[in-house]
Amino acid sequence: MKNRDEIAQALAASGYIADGELATAISLMQLLRRPLLLEGEAGVGKTEVAKALASVHATELIRLQCYEGLDQSAALYEWNYQRQLLSIQAHRGDNPDDVEHQIFSEKYLLERPLLAAIRRDKPPVLLIDEIDRADDEFEAFLLELLSDFQVSIPELGTITATTIPHVVLTSNGTRELSDALRRRCLYHYVDYPDADREARIIMARIDGASASLSLQIARMVEGIRKEELRKVPGVAETLDWAAALVGLDVRDLHDAPETVHETLMCLLKTHEDKSRVTREVSERLLGKVA
Repeated sequence: MKNRDEIAQALAASGYIADGELATAISLMQLLRRPLLLEGEAGVGKTEVAKALASVHATELIRLQCYEGLDQSAALYEWNYQRQLLSIQAHRGDNPDDVEHQIFSEKYLLERPLLAAIRRDKPPVLLIDEIDRADDEFEAFLLELLSDFQVSIPELGTITATTIPHVVLTSNGTRELSDALRRRCLYHYVDYPDADREARIIMARIDGASASLSLQIARMVEGIRKEELRKVPGVAETLDWAAALVGLDVRDLHDAPETVHETLMCLLKTHEDKSRVTREVSERLLGKVA
């Protein structure tokens, strides 16, 4: 699948509405077999791209959630120390070199996400989520995988990928990523969708959301995002709100201003933000929604 329109259509069928630039980025990612780095605010749908891509290819999604202190043992592999200890006890008296060779073999190796991703027969989607939360050292460790699709395990040597996974990295921009990592990836900035696209996302994901209600919700959310908020609602929050309104049988926001205001808890996640979006503010924003 190389054509960007085909990719956009396939993603839409899986529930992800991509704009043209993102579809092009995925097209080139597959054509060039390069990792794709998606950067943008939290909640704009970066992680969902990987999930949708796995659905499009009907393949496994392997996710590595990054955090401060993440190390190779959690990301790549570790040895099954319990089984190794039992084996040592069972072979007590044997040649120590033979025992050592045995316990550091595949039989005692525990795959973690990165190793699993390069050893699948069918290329999976490897999601390296929130890489900006990992330390610089871990980012440097990733470079071999991202450029050569191979990893090094001292006891076993270099392991080259059986198939090249579709690699998606996401970053919320909490710290600057290295030039070395950026050079190994294609790059796309994911922004909040405009109202028309967010309405299409709602219709694709929420059963019972009509076109008119979806557009009203999307425009209302667009207005709320322009308010001075501590935490701007993302697409996931929009979908929660849409599901709540549909579940409460709201068909037109103008017919249910009380419900609109009271259900803004789906969008606003701090006391400070709830205090700012008063009833008067929600009525003002609703007045701008056609």
